Amino acid sequence: MNQNLPRQGSARVRFLAQAAVIAALYAVLTYVAAAVNLAYGPVQFRFSEALTILPVFTPAAIPGLALGCFLANLGSPLGVVDWVFGTLATLLAAVMSYGLRNLRFKGLPVLSALPPVLTNTVIVGLEVSCLSSIGAFAWQNFSWAAYGASALSVGVGELVVCLVLGLPLFVLLQRASLQKRLA
Repeated sequence: MNQNLPRQGSARVRFLAQAAVIAALYAVLTYVAAAVNLAYGPVQFRFSEALTILPVFTPAAIPGLALGCFLANLGSPLGVVDWVFGTLATLLAAVMSYGLRNLRFKGLPVLSALPPVLTNTVIVGLEVSCLSSIGAFAWQNFSWAAYGASALSVGVGELVVCLVLGLPLFVLLQRASLQKRLA
């Protein structure tokens, strides 16, 4: 019998469990932000976006963040458009953050904190600026002024959360030796 099978199965279970916990945390934290009107729309301060630093610790954060965002966006007043494009922005950001995880400035993965800012600024900014009054994505609603305003407001909120909450979360988790436990 192959001695690696239990380890491989155990690693898969661990990966799935980590992804599930991250997804649940992301969804719950977004719903908390929604309760105080900070989760959806042009001005967003989703506390859950601090978790976008987690791909620095584990690749399980990639599907975990994407699933968590999808679940959180089920409550979005922007509807199906947010389910698809919001989740896409989070998935792309998680992949890029994971790719940048080893680039550090004074020990901090500052570059890993920036992909969520970039993807949400571009994708969610476009989404918010193009939504019609009935929640359908409509190119005829597009204007550079509306896009600029939406992108700026989404991007600033994202930047604040990722840098002010995400990087301190990284430091806290690193000090708690979480990195070794997740590997």
